[in-house]
Amino acid sequence: MSAKKIAVLVGSLRKESFNRKTANALIKLAPASLSLEILEISNLSLYNEDLDSKPPEAWREFRDKLKTFDGVIFVTPEYNRSFTAVIKNAIDIGSRPYGHSVWNGKPGAVISVSQGAMGGFGANHHLRQIFVFLNIPIMQQPEAYIGNAASWFDAHGNLVNEPMSKFLKNFIDSYSEWVYKICSK
Repeated sequence: MSAKKIAVLVGSLRKESFNRKTANALIKLAPASLSLEILEISNLSLYNEDLDSKPPEAWREFRDKLKTFDGVIFVTPEYNRSFTAVIKNAIDIGSRPYGHSVWNGKPGAVISVSQGAMGGFGANHHLRQIFVFLNIPIMQQPEAYIGNAASWFDAHGNLVNEPMSKFLKNFIDSYSEWVYKICSK
């Protein structure tokens, strides 16, 4: 059985992003049944429908690469009780032109990461609402709202908290089961 390829989209562009650190921790914790790769979205210009007839090269590359993945994990901070514009932009680029969405049927999961205590609950649920239209079957449990993120990592960006490591391991193992369940249909 070959590993399922999973795209990881990080919704924070900040150099010392706790979201990117969490994504890197997931990659290290992933079972052999999954091959996770961060798919960069920072280079995508803002979506403009006028460009669909001749899309920018970065859009074409993003769409083509995303087609090669079996599933997708979104790791997002919370800005103003929602997910970030960079994720929304990637979603829009991948879902257009109408009828050619690269998201269709890819099993998904969401992790929201915040320095605050609520762990990005609003961002997590707002993003999940969009998956209904995109036809991304979303893993329901375990939910992942990671609050107080600054306390989980050392100065080198390594996950150093054992309970959080166990939580993320359970999350990624559960996601692996979810992916294989959805992909077998």
